[in-house]
Amino acid sequence: MEMALAEAAAAGARGEVPVGAVVLGPDGAIIARAGNRTLELKDPTAHAEMLAIRQAAAMLGSERLIACDLYVTLEPCPMCAGAISFARIRRLYYGASDPKGGGVEQGARVFAQPTCHHRPEIYSGIGERAAVQLLTDFFAALRS
Repeated sequence: MEMALAEAAAAGARGEVPVGAVVLGPDGAIIARAGNRTLELKDPTAHAEMLAIRQAAAMLGSERLIACDLYVTLEPCPMCAGAISFARIRRLYYGASDPKGGGVEQGARVFAQPTCHHRPEIYSGIGERAAVQLLTDFFAALRS
């Protein structure tokens, strides 16, 4: 989660919402990492999770990340939760809950839907305090 937090901090420094993600491969080594880049790339799908999943799939040469784990600083939105399911991510670890835009344990609860093809193991609250602080500081700076 420390690397995901570092990616989130870098995203915030670029003016992006500070969210970071890291994918661990089957051997437990980091195979992909990313921070939000929606503004930079002018791409509404350039969330940290989406970018990290794309990198990991390219690295492994497969659209299935069956033995991979994803660490992300903020609860994934419904779009990212859908991608996590389609990629067959084994475990999802996330920091801060997102009552407004989350899609895992808040809002749409993508993995709880009967149409969901794959449900990862979910671990929330990992590095939550640091993730919340990054987001709080970022949005406070925008308002001031």
